[in-house]
Amino acid sequence: MNNLHIKTGDTAVVLSGKEKGKRGKVLSVNPQKGMVVIEGVNFVTCHTKPRRQGETGGIVKREGALRACKVMKVCPKCDKPTRPAFKFLEDGKKVQVCKHCGETI
Repeated sequence: MNNLHIKTGDTAVVLSGKEKGKRGKVLSVNPQKGMVVIEGVNFVTCHTKPRRQGETGGIVKREGALRACKVMKVCPKCDKPTRPAFKFLEDGKKVQVCKHCGETI
């Protein structure tokens, strides 16, 4: 997978799994692995060691990665989850279009 339908900063909804139905902002995308990290979704527990003197270690909860095929982009105009269509403008620029309302995303 090298080209994903979802980008950093988009709003996405989870389609399947234990986090189904949750929405959040996309924090990072890894196109090589086909993974995305969404804010407030799929928390994992990480055990961290202190790296510098004076720093404290401990157990930290943070967002884990999800497969990109399990999330769907949410249109900011109509607020519905949509699989974006692609359209070419007159100047040759490629844009994403919502399948529900027809607006550019």
